[in-house]
Amino acid sequence: MRHIQIPVTPYQQNCSLIVCESTRQAALVDPGGEPDHLLEAIDAAQVKPSMVLLTHGHLDHVGAALTLSQHLGIPILGPHLDDAFLLDSLPMQAQRFGFPPAHAFTPTRWLEAGEVLQLGNITLNVVHCPGHTPGHIALIDLQARVAFVGDILFNGSIGRTDFPRGNHADLIHSIRSKLFPLGDDITFVPGHGPNSTFGAERRSNPFVRDTLF
Repeated sequence: MRHIQIPVTPYQQNCSLIVCESTRQAALVDPGGEPDHLLEAIDAAQVKPSMVLLTHGHLDHVGAALTLSQHLGIPILGPHLDDAFLLDSLPMQAQRFGFPPAHAFTPTRWLEAGEVLQLGNITLNVVHCPGHTPGHIALIDLQARVAFVGDILFNGSIGRTDFPRGNHADLIHSIRSKLFPLGDDITFVPGHGPNSTFGAERRSNPFVRDTLF
């Protein structure tokens, strides 16, 4: 598996282009904006996009999803149904945060905990990780030891929980009980900023390190 990080929007949100190198099938994770820029990246990578994957419903992670889905003729999968209220509120989110106008939409399919997605020869496991938003998910490639975690966990920090229906206790539980047990060696791609590993965050992250618990 190869993944290309493409920062988009004024928030420099990490959209990831996941590529199965044997089949050239690809998926876009959290295309938050700048659809033309993302289409250029797809062309440059010479891949065949087959799905859009969403970790949660905040505008800077989903802003280009509908445009790309319609342009490429591919489905939108995720997040969990509990984030439906956020996708319904996209026009308001765009106005509030000064983004280009956005349309509310319903994904082709909501994702549930325990589902397994196939992208060519890549297997992605769906983990429901509420806290930053109630319907937030993470996507884990256990073979490649790579996780796409959206705004759950960052290098040296964690996701905010002061947005509507955020919950700090749920977020800590998601990180400590659902992500960290998958293995210290897993590299994760956060929604913003540089990558890290679960092990590094267990040792040093001031919000979720082992010595706090």
